[in-house]
Amino acid sequence: MVVAPAPNAQPLEPLRLPWQLRLTPEQFEQVCQANPDAVLELSADGQLIAMTPTRSETGARNSALTVALALAVRLSGLPLKQFDSSTGFRLPDGSVLSPDASLIRLDRWNDLTRAEQRSFAPLCPDLVVELASPGDEGPRGVTALRRKMELYRRNGAQLGWLLLPDEQAAEIWSAEGEPQRLDQARHLDGGPAFPGLRLDLAEIWAA
Repeated sequence: MVVAPAPNAQPLEPLRLPWQLRLTPEQFEQVCQANPDAVLELSADGQLIAMTPTRSETGARNSALTVALALAVRLSGLPLKQFDSSTGFRLPDGSVLSPDASLIRLDRWNDLTRAEQRSFAPLCPDLVVELASPGDEGPRGVTALRRKMELYRRNGAQLGWLLLPDEQAAEIWSAEGEPQRLDQARHLDGGPAFPGLRLDLAEIWAA
């Protein structure tokens, strides 16, 4: 059966912007407000980064990550505020990026004005988590995510976790030094920066 479209229905218009366009963070926020269905990030030089929607398996793992991280924070008792994958942060270098999951120390969050909290918060999260999609193509591939992890670190992140579900492995990005790979990872610890924080990976790998 073919269902006719509603008389007043309008087709969704794709977002079209010139490739050479450069935006300030304020202009980027206006673009996002005008295109609420678009998934976008902003590079430090003002270039738009179009993020494709996650595929179903990755989306399920991202949901499991959100739940597992919330449990880890609660059990740790640490004063941390959690954010999901739709949250953009305005980093010190002027970029606006959205980790798959992130934590900010509660005192840093409370130091922001109400207007800053309602916008892209002007800070880098203390802990960031990125979840790699299958393969190594596009903005959600491992190579692109490693570049993001380095950007987070340069902008002040104390700890980063890059999850590699296909290999059940993780890369641990501390504030200094080379990232450390953990094969057959079952859990991740917050270390000295986040004592008592322990992320169980079983549900994430199984999703």
